[in-house]
Amino acid sequence: MKKDLNYYLNLPYDIVVKKHSQSDGGGYGAFMPDFKGVAFFYGDGESPEEAIRDLQNAFEATLESMLGRGEFIPEPTEDKSVRVNITLPTRIVNILDAKAKEMCLNRSALIAELTRKAFMQ
Repeated sequence: MKKDLNYYLNLPYDIVVKKHSQSDGGGYGAFMPDFKGVAFFYGDGESPEEAIRDLQNAFEATLESMLGRGEFIPEPTEDKSVRVNITLPTRIVNILDAKAKEMCLNRSALIAELTRKAFMQ
């Protein structure tokens, strides 16, 4: 398979969205951890969706530049997913789904992100 711009744009890179503090001007920032130490690009916006769109534009421009220079482009880290069945009150599931939609994530990605923030930082 040819590893061109389209190839990299369709890989499942993780995107982390963080809310800026009011002292930092508010809004949201988005980045891709797989590129830490390789290339710097960032998305910024008033909403999570806007930050992700900004990140995607920066990502595409960075990829074009890296491909043009023949630089190493990391691929997503493989972190095998495991299916877990859990039982939660409907009210909690509704809150998770609403927050996930607001952040442009699915329920599983939101739970994974919240777990990383709570226990891995």
